[in-house]
Amino acid sequence: MRISILTLFPELFEGFLSTSIIKRAIEKGKVSFDIVNIRDFAKNSYGQVDDTPYGGGAGMVMMIEPVVDAINSIKTDEAKIILMTPSGRPFKQKIALDLRQEKHLILICGHYEGIDERILNYVDMELSIGDYVLTGGEIPSMVVSDAIVRLLDGVIKRESYEEESFKENLLDYPTYTKPASFDGFDVPEVLLSGHHANIEKWRREQARMKTEKNRPDLLD
Repeated sequence: MRISILTLFPELFEGFLSTSIIKRAIEKGKVSFDIVNIRDFAKNSYGQVDDTPYGGGAGMVMMIEPVVDAINSIKTDEAKIILMTPSGRPFKQKIALDLRQEKHLILICGHYEGIDERILNYVDMELSIGDYVLTGGEIPSMVVSDAIVRLLDGVIKRESYEEESFKENLLDYPTYTKPASFDGFDVPEVLLSGHHANIEKWRREQARMKTEKNRPDLLD
């Protein structure tokens, strides 16, 4: 898979691409990243990429020309273009599973008061990671990239993500490791029993209880 990220702040991705699972996936050849600086496509010598909004209002709006030129500089016939925006479709695990099938993703990071609305004529999907507003689309693009890359074949063990949260609309069950007792808090006895059927039943019950407590909307 190839992931291209269009941003005004490419330096934000240095740590993201050089640590943990993302780094290992790159080293294994499972994914490659292009970090494209939108400022490189500014139309004047000042590197201007934003301007005041038509009709008035606070803040600055990213201009469409540099963004479209940045898209065209790396677009392939198989590219799926995604705009990271608070007004987009909520990003879910199901979407991550679908997007892992793509060969080339282009993620566009907005900033300031967003991008000229005409950008929607050039994208295939709008995604949001939650009902809140961030400074820009860089962190959301990392979230989406991380969620997808870890699902690629050979990046992590298949069973590691098949039993995670959101399978069958349930959150993940509680997990424990050594020591068995700490500060008066003990690991549930069933997990020490070695009885796999009872452990599986307990885990499913706990997953449902946690979902009812923290995310009852998933059960609806």
